Amino acid sequence: MDDRPPLSTVVREWGRIGCIGFGGPPAHITLLRRLCVDERQWIGGHEFEDAIAACNLLPGPASTQLAIFCARRVRGRAGAIAGGAAFILPGLVLLLALSALFLAGSPPRWVRGAGAGAGAAVAAVAVRAALNLLPDSRRRTASLARWVVYLLAGGVASATVGPWLVLVLLGCGAIELGIRRARTQALSLGPLVWVAFKVGALSYGGGFVIVPLMQGDAVGHYHWMSSGQFLNAVALGQVTPGPVVQTVAAVGYAAAGVGGGLLAALVAFSPSFLFVLVGAERFERLRENRDARAFLAGAGPAAIGAILGIAVPLARALSESWQYGVLAAAAVLLLALRRGVVPTLVLAGAAGVVAALAGAKLPQ
Repeated sequence: MDDRPPLSTVVREWGRIGCIGFGGPPAHITLLRRLCVDERQWIGGHEFEDAIAACNLLPGPASTQLAIFCARRVRGRAGAIAGGAAFILPGLVLLLALSALFLAGSPPRWVRGAGAGAGAAVAAVAVRAALNLLPDSRRRTASLARWVVYLLAGGVASATVGPWLVLVLLGCGAIELGIRRARTQALSLGPLVWVAFKVGALSYGGGFVIVPLMQGDAVGHYHWMSSGQFLNAVALGQVTPGPVVQTVAAVGYAAAGVGGGLLAALVAFSPSFLFVLVGAERFERLRENRDARAFLAGAGPAAIGAILGIAVPLARALSESWQYGVLAAAAVLLLALRRGVVPTLVLAGAAGVVAALAGAKLPQ
């Protein structure tokens, strides 16, 4: 007799988390643990912690991979596909709907104001995200000097070379792997697919690491969207539930409409399903693999540096003086008062609406 929960339960519960999972990976991990470990006891606490560690060693969005892994553990491969899709789709649908509103050719003035206000706060959100990641990254490093170098390399590359950041991340990982081994004994849909693939398969650290990977391509190289629209897209990825990586769908929408948004999401999330479906049984070995840990010891701090560095071009993209005031206020709320990201972005958007209705100049 099959005592596993029905597939409909997986779809319902993972879909619920996809609907209420505001706040990015910390919120997703908390909700998954509460469901799978504490309430339903489908997964043991130790196995859940091992799954978190293994997902953090994989490239791509870690919390999405964790959601897919838990669904696979509960209901097999069919559960992984159904649960992963249910986790992703609510936020994806909402993000595409908001993209159609905010990235339209002539949105209402109040919509432009809300986008400009929320976009102004994004640089502070990026700094907050990076600072939250620094302590754990530092504890895992074998060399403080190399960790600082990787951190600075990621920060400088993120702030300057944009789409080539992936080479810096891979380079830092390869350097660290080489050092460890030496001590003990490398506008068409094509560009959109490549950008989405970088986001889903090469974005070590997940979350805000995708921002510099996308910005140079979406704004500078292919001109799918303006700097202001890109800021709006990043803000939308923060205020919608589900994984932050689905921000790539807004870029896809700007490049090729709804079809482009869906294609970008499909390409970006496919590696996560593949990693978990193919490699879930090897997670423990991956977590204990010295080469894998060495590579991430180099790529990890570089990714955090990239998150810090992206605050520079994000702030530089602001064009109106009142937006800098919103950015300063957001920095105080996020970094000094430790307020939540979503409430801060909502307040920033409200400030933009007030500015627009008061007749302030809006970004083009």
